[in-house]
Amino acid sequence: MRGGRRWSVIVPLKPAATGKSRLGASEAIVRSLGLATVRAASRAAGVHEVVVVTADPVTAEAAVGMPGVRVVREVAPRGIRAAIASALATVPPGRPRAVLLGDLPGLVPADLAGVLRDAARHPRSYVADAAGTGTTLVTAAAGVAWRAAFGRASASRHRALGLRRIRVPLRSSLRHDVDTPAQLVRLARSSASATI
Repeated sequence: MRGGRRWSVIVPLKPAATGKSRLGASEAIVRSLGLATVRAASRAAGVHEVVVVTADPVTAEAAVGMPGVRVVREVAPRGIRAAIASALATVPPGRPRAVLLGDLPGLVPADLAGVLRDAARHPRSYVADAAGTGTTLVTAAAGVAWRAAFGRASASRHRALGLRRIRVPLRSSLRHDVDTPAQLVRLARSSASATI
C-alpha cells in the first residue's frame, strides 16, 4: 500500500453513557477520551485505516467525519469480543490487523507507529498496560487467524495464547490507559505541562 500504510486498527468504543463507570466522568468526557484515541491512531505512520466499532450513535457520527476513519455501527452493545468480530469481518484478509483499546487519550501517534513496526515481525503480538496485567493493543499479521482475550488479567492470557509481548518502555503513551479518576488527573496534568 502507498506509503507503507498497511495496518487496519480497530478501536471498539462502548456507549459513552455506560462506558468507563470507574472513571466517574460525564458522558461527554468519556466520549472525548475515545475519540482522542481514534484521532491519534489515525495519524500514526503505517496505519491505513482506523475502524471504530460502536453502538453509540453520537460517537459514530463524530468519528465518521475524521480522516482515515471508518465506522462499523452496532445496533446494540454486545460486548468487546462481538464488537471486534464485527469490525474484523469488514477488513480485507490480506491486511495486518490490530485492536487498540479506546481509553488511550494521551496516545502519541509515533508510539503506535513504532510498535506496529515491531509487531510486523511477529504473527501475533500484544502490548501490556503500565501495570503489566492488562493489554492495550493486540495484533495479527495478514493471513494469520485472530486470537485475543481482552478483560481481566489479559496480559497473562494473551501470553498463554502464544502472542509475543512487544517490549514497550513504561513511559510510552501506548501503555497508559485511563480507567480511574487519578489516571484522568495525571493525563490532564501531563497535557498541561506539554503545552507550557
